[in-house]
Amino acid sequence: MLLPAPRQLRLQPGFFTLPESQPLAAVAVRRSKSAPAQAGGYALNISSKGVFIEFREAEGLRAATATLRQLLREYGRRLPCVKIRDWPDFARRGVMLDISRGRVPKLATLLDLVERLSDFKINELQLYTEHTFAYRNYKSVWQSWGALTGEEIRTLDARCRELGIDLVPNQNSFGHLRYFLEDRRLKHLAEIPEPYEAETKDFLRRPTTLAPEHPGTLPFVRSLYDELLPNFSSKYFNIGGDETWDLGKGQSKKSCETKGKGRVYLDFIQKLQREVTGRGRTMMFWGDIILKHPELIRRLPKKLIAMNWGYEANHPFAKETAQFAQAKIPFYVCPGTSTWQTLIGKHDNAFANLRAAAKAGKKSGALGYLNTDWGDGGHPQPLAVSWPLFALGAALAWNTKGVDDTTLQVVLSRDVFEDPTGHAALAAIQLGFAHRQLGVKALNETPLGTVIAAPKPEDRELFCRNGLKWAAKIPAANIQATLKEIEIQRKLLAKARPKFAEGKVLARELDLAARMAAESCHYMLWQHAVAAGQKALAKKLATRGRRELAKLDRDFTAAWPLRNKATTRHCSPFLKWRTDEYGQRYAS
Repeated sequence: MLLPAPRQLRLQPGFFTLPESQPLAAVAVRRSKSAPAQAGGYALNISSKGVFIEFREAEGLRAATATLRQLLREYGRRLPCVKIRDWPDFARRGVMLDISRGRVPKLATLLDLVERLSDFKINELQLYTEHTFAYRNYKSVWQSWGALTGEEIRTLDARCRELGIDLVPNQNSFGHLRYFLEDRRLKHLAEIPEPYEAETKDFLRRPTTLAPEHPGTLPFVRSLYDELLPNFSSKYFNIGGDETWDLGKGQSKKSCETKGKGRVYLDFIQKLQREVTGRGRTMMFWGDIILKHPELIRRLPKKLIAMNWGYEANHPFAKETAQFAQAKIPFYVCPGTSTWQTLIGKHDNAFANLRAAAKAGKKSGALGYLNTDWGDGGHPQPLAVSWPLFALGAALAWNTKGVDDTTLQVVLSRDVFEDPTGHAALAAIQLGFAHRQLGVKALNETPLGTVIAAPKPEDRELFCRNGLKWAAKIPAANIQATLKEIEIQRKLLAKARPKFAEGKVLARELDLAARMAAESCHYMLWQHAVAAGQKALAKKLATRGRRELAKLDRDFTAAWPLRNKATTRHCSPFLKWRTDEYGQRYAS
């Protein structure tokens, strides 16, 4: 079982057994024009005489080696005779991990991640940063969150280079800067200084967007770049630029009214691009805002890359990629894992989204495929939940024909969960479909993720804000069926037998996420009892809920330092919020 699936594979009769002593001596490697001409292409031939690898470039050799490592994990030293010719559909195949919403990974976590991603032929990693790089002048901004230091980035960058992975810096530089703009030294750089009512009236938007025309904005951005970028060897730099919700509502209002919001946005993107190119890098930026102003796409600088993101199964990648292609703007397709605000995944949506991006990206000539993994709402979901989507995305980025479900499960069991029973990988996949039992749909969430994580209503926060409303829309029978499905998968997970420490941590993380999702079900059942005036049942459910949430909080806190920096402060305060609500309603 190989993932990604090779382009051409032909089994031959017989086997070749690598010698115990000096096994590498039986592997012949040569640079050859007979290897596939595409970047990353290779030929791997295992015959009764030995193992032969042909390649044109170093990337092809790394890809061949990754395939050989998978074969060794599957068969041991006794390898089947096989001929493989292989090359990728996308030159750049990446994963983007959000490290800014509550979960900042330890260096050891990231080093393990890149080791595994490299075996799936991933050659790019981005760590999405808002305020969680350890900038010297802004310790007060990042301290309670944890942050990656320059030394840690340099260590990770060096290992990525060895693995053939380009570690691309990713620092949002326009929107999504809430925690910087809350700092008293920087508030004057905010487009709008105070929270304001969202268009939907059901939450407050906090100031997140830099005022593009303030004379202090570019010096602030420059100071970030000058400290961050020297830690990365990549020639690329993602400056973000997405979801600039506040633009035109404050300091740039007159300019937006005169020139148009799109033009003001483009002017600042051009300024950022000059800053980036002046530092010897190629700028990447999220394409959502410029797509709202299609007449301006052709006016973008040509020396940049548009990152075309979209996370729903029916996202119009085909239409949007065609717009960039027609304007001759290099672009990536950027689907997502759909794990955020779900706790255990939304795999039906993610599978379709990942496949649609691959299909449209290949047709339109995308330079790359970046699989994004976000942490909206505190990032309580662990890496264990994202791994099935990382693996599927890697498979599609190399070969858009994809991979069958059986191969996905087998390879996850062997190479990620390290579980010969296969139970952990199967549970990870099946849990991502459990939400369908509820019979409801919503963008970027499932009730399993947002019920337990709903913010306190008086806070009027954006993420997970719909959580407390779901119970009224979902019959109790659906909730019970979903709870039953989660428990079935937890029992399956309990039968897993990971062979190594990392697999055990993944299984532990997955079970914690499943327990949280189950508590969303229990909380909705309690809401039903309260609404029906069933006081005795409501009291019983509240007593049980408080006990289980307290235990879950202890277990989550105990597991946290295995993977992450800082504390759970910004990740799981909702466990205490739900506990308090059980108590308040119980007392009344």
